Amino acid sequence: MRELIPSGSLRGMLLPPTYGRHVTDSTAFTVLSVEIWTTGLVVNIQMASDDGPEPNIILQDHFGTKYSLRNSANLGSRNLQVFTPSVPPGTRSLTVKSADDAHARPVVTFAVPLLTMRDAPGDSDGDGYPSPPELRRPA
Repeated sequence: MRELIPSGSLRGMLLPPTYGRHVTDSTAFTVLSVEIWTTGLVVNIQMASDDGPEPNIILQDHFGTKYSLRNSANLGSRNLQVFTPSVPPGTRSLTVKSADDAHARPVVTFAVPLLTMRDAPGDSDGDGYPSPPELRRPA
């Protein structure tokens, strides 16, 4: 399972603003979340059943970034799909589309929080994203 998790740091999680459910004659699934990692994206999908077909999805942002599927795993009725690259700084939206037929149909669109440019204040590791706040134990 470790090889499925992207290298780098988890920078945020996108939750659907609406119910991200997709149902056709050939497939049924619900997009639960998208994790933004410094090196890629992980789409968390709930399938209709444990033995259902793996969802065929594509990702699209307003820049037209080409996202490539790098890895996928089924964990019961859950499916995780890893894509690269990560969202570029300035990305405002990310759409998950179903590609189970000739016309890719939108399933859900996420608003992406503002990500800073490389070497911006708070970017201590130079990866283009602000570093997470330091966690401290209460005194």
